[in-house]
Amino acid sequence: MNKPVFTVEEIKRKLEQYCVYQDRCHKEVAQKLQDYNLIPEAKEYILLHLLEHNFLNEERFAKSFARGKFRIKKWGKERIVRELKFRDISVYNIQSALKEIDEEEYMKTLYELVAKKKATVSETNPFKRKKKIADYLLYRGFESNLIYEALKTTDS
Repeated sequence: MNKPVFTVEEIKRKLEQYCVYQDRCHKEVAQKLQDYNLIPEAKEYILLHLLEHNFLNEERFAKSFARGKFRIKKWGKERIVRELKFRDISVYNIQSALKEIDEEEYMKTLYELVAKKKATVSETNPFKRKKKIADYLLYRGFESNLIYEALKTTDS
């Protein structure tokens, strides 16, 4: 099956749309460019265009990613950091992204998740019960010291 052939300008427009729809990281855009089988010079030209015209902005991506994953998926900072590192985001941009998360809101979310999970865990052994809740929150990416503090203050 033949793949459709696009000009560099058409691909540039497609990638502009791709970046406008949702903030993207360099890795996602590079992957998308890979699909078009372009020569390296054309890839460079398109990437440069996207950066110069602010379609592609790593810091903006990192900040919106951190805000979204925390507010919508209720992820903790460790999980957000892990996911950003996986996307090859710089340490500077990761740190600036974490500043987007309000500390008070973060703790409030943690305590809400503890309460919600306590209501659903049917385990009667208090140690196993705490472990199940802690494992759930660790998977969510919250820091272990904060989890144990939250479990201690909201003892079952």
